[in-house]
Amino acid sequence: MKSHFLRPLSGLARFLGVLMVAATPACRADEVTVLAAASLSDVLKETAPLFEKASGHTLRFNFGGSGTLARQIKEGAPADVFISADEARIDQLEKAGLLQTDSRCILLANTLVVVVAAEGGPGVQALADLGGPGIKRIVIGDPATVPAGSYARDHLQQAGLWEEISGKLLPVDSVRAALAAVEIGNADAGFVYRTDALVSRKVRIALEIPRDRGPRIVYPGAVLKDARCEAAARAYLEWITTEGAQRVFARHGFLRAQPWH
Repeated sequence: MKSHFLRPLSGLARFLGVLMVAATPACRADEVTVLAAASLSDVLKETAPLFEKASGHTLRFNFGGSGTLARQIKEGAPADVFISADEARIDQLEKAGLLQTDSRCILLANTLVVVVAAEGGPGVQALADLGGPGIKRIVIGDPATVPAGSYARDHLQQAGLWEEISGKLLPVDSVRAALAAVEIGNADAGFVYRTDALVSRKVRIALEIPRDRGPRIVYPGAVLKDARCEAAARAYLEWITTEGAQRVFARHGFLRAQPWH
């Protein structure tokens, strides 16, 4: 599994790079189509005006489960940038020759949590508690298409609990769908990212999987091979790593991209 990190640039170099892209005649006022993991929806929408003001480009988003988005790309969906919630989907697209491989980079990191209803939710102090009689349904992203689900499955298998609770699991098509299921009472507990839990007042974090003992959750991004305006797409990925953008991501609970333990 590859790990790519953008080379650090000075604030001036980053700013000048954005201006150079904005001044490129072929890319002026270009619309960059970004396919991104559902867990990034709030923060990417919030930061979009900042990039658009700095670059002169506009952003168009399509959010969903990373596996679903990767399949859409394989089927020819038009897009310029793909930001996944795991490296497996990026690996698949790279092997299929659908990425500009030198643009691939890790942008952010996250942690996995178990959430319950903010009011009246069951007590969960350890993963083993999920097997207790007080918890009937546990919502999880479909491990086949949703990275949060595959992260949860792998961690439960490592803890020796997957078989015990598999009969309680309710798979859904995105991590946001998992969050919603707990919010409306369709599940007693659910596995989501910490950043998802922070956007909801209807759930509380019952248990957080420590970053140094849990799954390696990173968000890689890449420019697609058939991007309509490569320069603008590359500028957007680079811009996400700037200090101003990273401050907004940190406020939403995301962690900085860095070499893992």
